[in-house]
Amino acid sequence: MREREQLKSGKGEASLKTRCDCSQISVGRLIHMLSHQLKRQKPLEEDIMGLTTMQSHVLRFLLLGSVNRDLYQKDVEEEFEIRKPTATGILQLLEKNGFIVREAVAQDARLKRIVPTEKAEALRGRIQENIQKAELELTEGIDPEELEACRKTLWKLFLNTKKLCQAEKDEIRRRT
Repeated sequence: MREREQLKSGKGEASLKTRCDCSQISVGRLIHMLSHQLKRQKPLEEDIMGLTTMQSHVLRFLLLGSVNRDLYQKDVEEEFEIRKPTATGILQLLEKNGFIVREAVAQDARLKRIVPTEKAEALRGRIQENIQKAELELTEGIDPEELEACRKTLWKLFLNTKKLCQAEKDEIRRRT
């Protein structure tokens, strides 16, 4: 309990660095710990615009991607590797808050094109700056070579996990 209080206050950070032998922590646990820390941080976007980090990443994708082509919910699902209900929730909140509108497509009324509003367009630069600032803070003190090795390793872990999930789905289908 005391350790948690120290970490929350920032006082325990130095002791965590010196006593932590990360080779003794499983990869899955390290990823979970990092993910949890990232979720705990109150992002600047939330303070300024009422957006969560994920919403700001999705909005950035929509702002940049919609310049060259029409975007749909399926594009968001694929870009962020999220399931349909998750994408639906994010897009509903962005729509409710006036950042996007969904327009029916002439050839298929069920298909809704996602269009950023003027309100979203006005925030384009700020969203981009906030994401870049968060990236810089996250990677502070890490050499470019270390960062590249980390990216490659994380990508391999992602692909391994994706392959494992597909194998599990295939096994379930095979049994039924």
